[in-house]
Amino acid sequence: MNTTSSPPSNEPRRGSLSCVGMGMTLGSHLTPLARNHIEQADVIFAGLSDGVVELWLQRMHPDVRSLQPYYQHGKSRMKTYKQWVALIMAEVRAGKRVCGVFYGHPGIFAWAPHKVIELARAEGFQAHMEPGVSAEDCLYADLGIDPGRYGCQHFEASQLLIYERRIDPTAYLVLWQVGLVGDRSMARFQTGPEYRQVLVDVLSRDYPLEHEVLIYRGATLPIEKPRVRRVALRNLPHVPLNSEETVILPPAQSLKPNLAMRERLDALDNIDTTGMPA
Repeated sequence: MNTTSSPPSNEPRRGSLSCVGMGMTLGSHLTPLARNHIEQADVIFAGLSDGVVELWLQRMHPDVRSLQPYYQHGKSRMKTYKQWVALIMAEVRAGKRVCGVFYGHPGIFAWAPHKVIELARAEGFQAHMEPGVSAEDCLYADLGIDPGRYGCQHFEASQLLIYERRIDPTAYLVLWQVGLVGDRSMARFQTGPEYRQVLVDVLSRDYPLEHEVLIYRGATLPIEKPRVRRVALRNLPHVPLNSEETVILPPAQSLKPNLAMRERLDALDNIDTTGMPA
């Protein structure tokens, strides 16, 4: 029986990219699919929030390269993120299976994973994003909030200052990165109380100054518990905040019935399946 074997290919192995989420709490939130991407990769790039989490990741893979050292005081975070993209793409172009591991969800408040996946796909490489448990997911669970009850609106805090945005005070309002509010340089790691006062001035158009505000930080280690502080809106500028804390404003007004729409729906309900009035 004659057999023919294919000649060995001289083409370099094509690279690939996956960006996965580690979740928020160490060891608890990593999904089986995310773990598989990590274990099958040739090289790992880690954009994680805690050195302990990075050490844990190093136990899963022999080649973990931290992205954290590229942060520097006074250096634009956008410049850092562009460096991350260049580092990751260099390995993908070299034909390696690359996995970027990011805390929480890799696509939430994360410019670099979206950009590097976009670039990799544009160059013909296989690229995939695997979701992870995000800070938003933990927030709903820890605070007992159902976003489907009154509705829930999310804003990066600085957007309320830089752009004209509409707030619905009958729904939950979740503000991210309040500790950095007003920073347009992307080079600071914190802004002061005077910047938060500007935010309060904007929010006071829709909320009374005595309205209760929740300041939330999820647990990142199994030995931790979520931290929740409650303050009046007027006192928000005087409370120390960091970029990992999230500010939540519960609804300040009741939902107002839309009587015209209710009448229209009543009319539809009174028409039977034949199209004739019931």
